[in-house]
Formats: sequence, C-alpha cells, structure tokens
Amino acid sequence: MVRHIEIDAGGEAGHGEAASGSAGGWHPLLPRRPGATKHKLLTEAIIADIEAGLLRPRARMPTHRELARRIGVSVQTVSISYKEAERLGYLSGEVGRGTFVRSRITEQADRFMLDRSPGDKADLSIIRAVYTEAHERASRAMMTALAEADNSAFMRPCRPIAGLDAHRAAGQQWVARLGVSTDRNRILITNGAAHGLFLAVAAVVRRGDVVLTESLTDHGIIGLANVLGFTLRGLPTDGEGVLVEAFEAACRSGDVAALVMVPTLGNPTSHVAGAERRRQIAEVARRHGVFVIEDEVYKPLVAEPLPAYAELLPDLAFFVTSFTKSVLTGLRVGYLVVPPQYAIRVASILRVTSWSATNLAAEIATRWVEDGTADELVVLQRAEARARQAIVADVLGAYVAGSHPLSLSAWLAVPPHWSEEGLVRQLARRGIAVTPSDPFVAGEERPAGGIRICLGGRLSHAALRETLEAVRDTFAQLPPIYDVDAIA
Repeated sequence: MVRHIEIDAGGEAGHGEAASGSAGGWHPLLPRRPGATKHKLLTEAIIADIEAGLLRPRARMPTHRELARRIGVSVQTVSISYKEAERLGYLSGEVGRGTFVRSRITEQADRFMLDRSPGDKADLSIIRAVYTEAHERASRAMMTALAEADNSAFMRPCRPIAGLDAHRAAGQQWVARLGVSTDRNRILITNGAAHGLFLAVAAVVRRGDVVLTESLTDHGIIGLANVLGFTLRGLPTDGEGVLVEAFEAACRSGDVAALVMVPTLGNPTSHVAGAERRRQIAEVARRHGVFVIEDEVYKPLVAEPLPAYAELLPDLAFFVTSFTKSVLTGLRVGYLVVPPQYAIRVASILRVTSWSATNLAAEIATRWVEDGTADELVVLQRAEARARQAIVADVLGAYVAGSHPLSLSAWLAVPPHWSEEGLVRQLARRGIAVTPSDPFVAGEERPAGGIRICLGGRLSHAALRETLEAVRDTFAQLPPIYDVDAIA
C-alpha cells in the first residue's frame, strides 16, 4: 500500500487531495516488491494517485531533487519515473516551469493522437498498423454491408463463451495460414492479443511462479506479472530471440512455469526466430515440462513459413494472435489456440473476465477472412512496412540496432554522448514521441538500452522521412551541459 501526505496550495499538511496549484507535499512510501525497481514503483505510485484523484489535474509535481530527497532515492530514479509517467500521458514537463499533472481527457488525447503534419507532432511511441485510404474504404464497405444484413446470427447470441461456431471456423482457417492446424474446439475468440495472452497465462501460472521471457520484451507480459503476481525473469537474446542455452539453464532450476515470448518480429528489437531455433526451444520445454505461450500478433506480416510452438508442443503450447498489427489497428479481435486439455479451463476464465469476446468485431474479422479482404490488407501492410523500413535505413541506418524489413518498428542505439532520458526529452521538445528501453526490461538484469521508434499510423512517407531526419539531427547533436528541465 502506498501512503501519502498532501500539502494544499496554502501549504497546510493533511491527508486527501492535492490542490490543483501544487502537489509539492506529495510523499509516496514505496513498498518493497521483489523484482521491481524503485523507478517502476514510483511510476506506479504517480499513476495510481492521479487515477485516484490525489494528484489533481494541473498540479505542479515536486522537483526532481526535492522528491528524491524526501523519499530517499536518486534524482535519476525520479527523472526516469517522471518521464515514463509523461510518456504514458499522466504528467507533462514544461520548459522553465516544471512538471505538471495532465488533464486526463483533453491533454492525454492530445498526447497520443499525434498523426499530424510534420511541422506539428509525430507519435512514434506506439506500434500501430499502417492506415491508408484502402483501410478506410474497406471499413466503410463493411459498415454498409453490416447495416444492410440480418444481424441476428451475431448480435443476439450471448453464448457460446468461446465464440460463435462461424467465428471459430474463420479462426481455424486464419491460424492454419500461420502454421497451426488445429481442431476448432481448441480455438477461443478474444478481444485482441493482449486478452489472449492474459487468458493463457492465467490458465497455467500461479502467484509466485517463475515465468521466463526475453530480456527486452513487450510490456504486456511485464504488466501481467504485476497483476497476477508471478516472478518474471528475462533471458538473454540474439537476433533470433531467446538463447537456447539460457532457457535450458533457467529450466534446470526446477521452478519455471512458462516461457512467454514474441517469436516473430519481437517487440522492441524486431527479432525473428528461425525454424531450427524454434525446434530447439520446443525440445527444452518438452524435457522440462514448461509451458510455451507464443504471442504471434506480428506473424501474419511474415510470409516465410515458420513452425508454431502449438504444432511442436500441442500439449504444452498456447498460440496467440490478432488482427490489430497486421490488418487494422481498431479490429481488436484475435484467436487463442490452447492445448486440448485446457479448453474448458480457459473458457471459464474468459467467462468470468469478459463473458466472451465481442461478436460484432469477430463478425467483421470473419467476413474479411472469408472474402479475402484480410489477406489483401496484410499484403498492403507488408508493402508499407518495407517502404517505411527503407526510409529508416536511409535516414537512420547508422543508429539502427534492431529491425526487420517487415517490422512496424525499429530499435535504435543511443549515441555514447547521449543518455536515453536526454534523447527522449530533446525529441519531445521537437514534438516527437519515442519510447526508451525501460518499459521493455524484464526482471532485474538490464540489457543494453536503446530507443524504439514506431512506423505505423497515418503518417505519409514524406512526413515520416522528415520526422526521422529530425531524430537523426538530434542524435548527432551534443547534449546540453546543464539541462534546467531535468532538475527543475
């Protein structure tokens, strides 16, 4: 539990809300939690108190030095926490004035909805599918078709929990293209890949269990560790993801419940595990009885046939995918393939958490799978990804540390004369939002840092190039000797 003492604008100490003018007396007591860094705990405290109303919109936060002294952490810890809360839309740093709590409606929307002209702001911090006029036309055509159709088949039912038969049949067809030949009864319809990941993990992992993942991994599994209370350990990786030897060594400890990973176009480094690597990982998991949960939300973008763990380990592997990264960002529907013996258990977790997936979204996905629209939009995504990665290579090639021709993001090395924090801050001043390494770090071991840039959304090629040129120019600059904002 985090406790607080607030001081209102008049300076009197007390419990309760901080006045909108000042949060200078805010005093979180950070709990001890194994595996959690101090800056993560502080970030969580900031977000929790904003959501609870203890930190009011437009309240000025304590200075970095003052809060560090007050709670007994380093100034760097406070700086990292403030920047992460800023990246997530909860705080706003203003040059020469300090750091303020954002308005949770207008300012947060302004922070994330940044597909604008290159002279304004560009949000490269969120992985989204590319959105073009073809996507707009397909969406409008679908809305028209649905409006004119009898909707009783998909709008009236509230069962079955796992999904309507027609929707699961389309899912069976879609995952077969991704290397999973399975019985329809092993497929559940989900509200996107994050939902599927939660269901899979909740089915086999208990509080206190050890779960393995990439040392730099998608923040979704990091968040689940906090929610479900398991211990997350990061494994060293290379260009194909998790190292087999490291996985074997971790399994020998005897306390590993599952390996959760993104084998194809892994976030944030864009690694792709080849067929042999997948077979080797599967063999280690089989010997030690460790579950493998593969998040394959990006796999439709890669045309190369790659074996699925659900095929290599039918009794131990869960396969998760969705349409959000390959077809349409707003099409939040996905498929979860479970081991045969877990179909009933996972359906029961689905029932108590969301009853079922949304039939309307699943109906759209089903129609697009059946009429070929989904395939057409995937081909378009591939072409756009290649074009945008070519721009990245041309403009930022010297800084690229991880990428793939079909990835919707790129991982950039930080020049020796910059820190991640400093780069993120300077780019924000130029209206460019990016993501540092901290949200992707699993466990206590910190791998080499970097900055992720995302290439999807509605930015034109010209706007993307201009934005990346601004990133390159910032990387090439020497940082300021004295940064007022960093210690304000």
